[in-house]
Amino acid sequence: MSDAFTLGLFYTIIRPEEKWILEAAQARGIPVERLHDESVTFPLVRNGFKADLVLNRSVSHTRSLYALRFFEHYGVPTVNPYDVVSLCGDKVLASLRLQEAGIPTPRTVVALTPEAAMKALDEVGYPAVLKPPIGSWGRLLAKVDDREEAEQIIEHKTALGSPMHSVFYVQEYVAKPERDIRAFVVGDELVAAMYRTSSDWRTNAHLGGETQSLEPDAALTELTLRAAEAVGGGVLAVDLMESGDGLLVHEVNPTPEFKALAGATGVNIAARIVDYAAGVAAR
Repeated sequence: MSDAFTLGLFYTIIRPEEKWILEAAQARGIPVERLHDESVTFPLVRNGFKADLVLNRSVSHTRSLYALRFFEHYGVPTVNPYDVVSLCGDKVLASLRLQEAGIPTPRTVVALTPEAAMKALDEVGYPAVLKPPIGSWGRLLAKVDDREEAEQIIEHKTALGSPMHSVFYVQEYVAKPERDIRAFVVGDELVAAMYRTSSDWRTNAHLGGETQSLEPDAALTELTLRAAEAVGGGVLAVDLMESGDGLLVHEVNPTPEFKALAGATGVNIAARIVDYAAGVAAR
């Protein structure tokens, strides 16, 4: 591959995923410019960085958004683009986009005050799930079993005083097997999928959920690719649940980890990401 293409890696720490990305780039003869999100600066006029395309691997949603907007301002393509990360990083906006695209999702009601949040929970019914509009890794989620518990949780969130806790994203609790599905999309292809199983209602692998490779059937593939396309496409992890009415998409992650998925499936996801990034840079 030509040395004319330099890949920028915008990152927070070098986790296994970033290590594999660096190895995949090296194997393809692609130079990598490391852009550490704690040290890089962004003048209004592009400074001396060399990257022709930037792959975002920052764990900070806020840093990602500002950085991606600057890269866009400089005329440098990114994976994923600012618009995709901005949309998927906000559960409210992502839910709206998925609903507009006809993607089946859990019933969701959004409230802007504590009083309206109690009303939203009554509308959805108990048990319900209360989520921050921005966040990942299963953090700050609460399964709410009754009105008394809801009042306590909402009072606590209000006392925190954070803007993140002033918008209440209320979702139905979906009765499902003790598992969910993570499907990983690169471009227009579902490259790997797995079950995440846990006795806890949250099945995130980093919270201890067990993983098992899954061979996607036509229905899973079709829904996953539709969901990815609805939010703008790119490198995305689509999380789905098996409900009594069929598959539901409950989240699309725009900067996904894939250590557990690669381990469960044996798929070289990092290589697929690097190849996709090179293709975007060549457009």
